[in-house]
Amino acid sequence: MTHTVTSAGEPLPALPGDVPYDVTVVGAGVVGTAIARELARYPMRTALVEASDDIGNGTSKANTAILHTGFDAAPGSLEARLVREGQQRLSAYAAATGIPVERVGAFLVAWDAEQLAALPALLAKAEANGYHAARLLDADEVAEREPHLGPGALGALEVPDESVICPWSTPLAFATQAVRAGVHLHLDCPVLDIEPGDTVHTLTTGRGPLRTRFLINAAGLHADEIDRRFGHDVFTVTPRRGQLIVFDKLARDLVRHILLPVPTAAGKGVLVAPTVFGNVLLGPTAEELDDKTATESTHDGIALLREKGRRILPRLLDEEVTAVYAGLRAATGQEDYRIQEYPDRRYIAVGGIRSTGLTASMAIADHVTGLLVRTGLDPGTPADLEPLTMPGLGEATERPYLNAELIARDPAYGTLVCHCERVTAGEIRDALASTLPPRSVAALARRTRAGNGRCQGFHCGAGLRALIEGTGP
Repeated sequence: MTHTVTSAGEPLPALPGDVPYDVTVVGAGVVGTAIARELARYPMRTALVEASDDIGNGTSKANTAILHTGFDAAPGSLEARLVREGQQRLSAYAAATGIPVERVGAFLVAWDAEQLAALPALLAKAEANGYHAARLLDADEVAEREPHLGPGALGALEVPDESVICPWSTPLAFATQAVRAGVHLHLDCPVLDIEPGDTVHTLTTGRGPLRTRFLINAAGLHADEIDRRFGHDVFTVTPRRGQLIVFDKLARDLVRHILLPVPTAAGKGVLVAPTVFGNVLLGPTAEELDDKTATESTHDGIALLREKGRRILPRLLDEEVTAVYAGLRAATGQEDYRIQEYPDRRYIAVGGIRSTGLTASMAIADHVTGLLVRTGLDPGTPADLEPLTMPGLGEATERPYLNAELIARDPAYGTLVCHCERVTAGEIRDALASTLPPRSVAALARRTRAGNGRCQGFHCGAGLRALIEGTGP
């Protein structure tokens, strides 16, 4: 099957007979790619359009990478249901496809009497959400199980099934399966205007017109702008910046669980968490902004994180910093997701998907597909998708550079290109030849980890750019 992936400089292809797409999904983050993957199971003409040059290039690439249980969602909310279902679906999908996941568990740590008094209510909330494995810990058990925790912890709520996951492999797997099953992926394709029609919507994009019978808005930070093209004024997305610090792999032994604060209305607060890549995260901040492009880190933000981190895990602040980054979450002023179908417009808005979107993505996709039927679309009979195996990027499994049998068959897997992250020439070759090859060094890093280590690409960056540009060996 021919895989249709188009990008800048290429005109949007016309479908045979100049017919419109049956469904177009706007936004190729983790939610949009999950929806496209689900729609790929049906015999329809489906398009996935993305404004940037890669999938997962917005909120999905810069988050805390936690696979949530949904223990603290508002009971009875749509988010609570979809996070609970999504955690089960994504856990099974990750195991089947090789997406790295580590079930490390979480402690919500109480540092004062008020926070300690709030823990029983959080336990009751978890049980109301159908999660019954959480339990209260006293100060002695917390200190025993997290020996490097700062002084003064009075107790904690343990949530043993909270996990960390690879945030980059997940949308990449979704999009790869979607494209292989026939979905057309159009990158560098911002939606500039929409002309709703009685039977067909016409999208004016940066690469020409696109016609579609049904439209799904999964545009993340820009979902409110797409929604207004249909005459709605239902929600406004306020970008909430989260800055994070990534500490060196030598810090990994300092923390055994995801260390969470007792949550507030502004979010889950500053946490300390291991990553599947062997690092330790500290963050995020929660800054309400007006600028949907403000992904820079700031002096004040990093200073705040260091202040919070020094109380949570004092020794962490003595470790080397590998990187800092910031992501923007799509806050709408409402705690629940903003998912709404409009049958008279053949349109579905998928807005307000905040930090739990990664976990809920597959359940959101199933829910949205059901809403499509309610808007009048008959998708046909679903079929199974071709199985997929993702590259092993996590530290909990054997990496290619350690696999003697693999190296014996192909020495490229024994040739290191990025020494900090132990990425081999074979892995980079495979990424460049994949269904969705990287078009930038940053995109290559999300597929292989190359350039993400201690030197941040100082030694390997030029070689990586040459390989992407086709001028390398």
